[in-house]
Amino acid sequence: MAEQGRSDLPRPPRRVPGWAVENDDPPPALGPRTTIEPRRRAPVDDAPGEPLPPKFRPRFVWPLVVFVLVLGAAAGWLVRAYSLSLDTEDVLAKAGPAVVQVLATTCDGTGQASGVMLPGGVVLTALSAVREPISVAIVTQDGKVRRATLRGANPNGVAVLAMAGPADRPTATIAPKLPDAAADRALVGFELNGQQVARQLGTAEQPAELGQVVDGGALGAPVVDKHGRVIGLLAGETVATSKIIGLDELRLFADGSAVLTPQKLGTCPARGPQSPVEPDLAVANTPLAGEVREILGRYLDTLNKHDFVAMQSTYSDALRARSDPAEDAKKHLTSYAFRPVVEAVTAAGGDNNADALLTFTVLFSPNSAGANGHTCGRLRIRYHLVREQQGLRIDSAKTEGNQPGCDTD
Repeated sequence: MAEQGRSDLPRPPRRVPGWAVENDDPPPALGPRTTIEPRRRAPVDDAPGEPLPPKFRPRFVWPLVVFVLVLGAAAGWLVRAYSLSLDTEDVLAKAGPAVVQVLATTCDGTGQASGVMLPGGVVLTALSAVREPISVAIVTQDGKVRRATLRGANPNGVAVLAMAGPADRPTATIAPKLPDAAADRALVGFELNGQQVARQLGTAEQPAELGQVVDGGALGAPVVDKHGRVIGLLAGETVATSKIIGLDELRLFADGSAVLTPQKLGTCPARGPQSPVEPDLAVANTPLAGEVREILGRYLDTLNKHDFVAMQSTYSDALRARSDPAEDAKKHLTSYAFRPVVEAVTAAGGDNNADALLTFTVLFSPNSAGANGHTCGRLRIRYHLVREQQGLRIDSAKTEGNQPGCDTD
């Protein structure tokens, strides 16, 4: 037993770090001291600055900083782009009520343009449309027709019209200043088909090609900013040769200080605009109604062109036998028909003939027979059409209404 007890190895003495008594709480049991572990440093309270977070890597922070800077720059660009852009539908809603269609019978003008209303019944348009006028009408956005007279024009081709009747129409606002050169601009006017539109014109720095944006009906139309305020006017003989009259010149018309040159009035067998006429249908678009619209549209085209020989091709054999182009010319020598509406179409007879009721506005000379000093009337005519030459032809016409439509609402 004793030998076995002597074979046990003696236990090593307990080793305690020499600094343990000083820093441990509670202090360890006393025993032999050694320095087998490095002494831990106590925290230093007065070290300058805050310690860096664990695993701090500056190389990961710089991309974040760059991203934030780029995002801020992009946001600024987007804000500026928004402030310089415009919405054509919004501009049309704001400026459209003060933009009118100008129609005229003239000796030397095109007879069709756009215009912009100013206070006091003043309308600015392109002189090329109303040069040597016989009669002039203004059609407002809501379809009202007013008679107008030509007061004069300036050397840059801006004509001033005076609208008859009460000056109760919406008027345009002249912009206090030009927009930024990089800001979008728009033109609000009427196309040759009579539709009112707003078209982007680009910017002052990068203007659009006008011939690719608008047609001849837009001459006389205002150029506007994003708020619908007038900053210019399109004038000229054609769209291709047109120019935009500037804001400073337009202010002279607004305050009545523009110098105008009196214009010669027409004394000729004037014609109206030569753009095709397509009547609107107030009835269902059936095959019969489509045929009626086609033949009555052809009739009005020949009337507006004063091509009374070609008008004979819209007549039936019986009507052509009892009519004369020279007599038609005497009746319609200064006539121009516009805004036609087919109000009723009914089948008549076993050969699918038709009766149709057509209303339209007509401009004419106040000296014309039956004009009674007026320049415009709204006609309501019932036509009987027969099927000949593989189509419908006008066989007779009866006037059911004739009311003045240009002097007042």
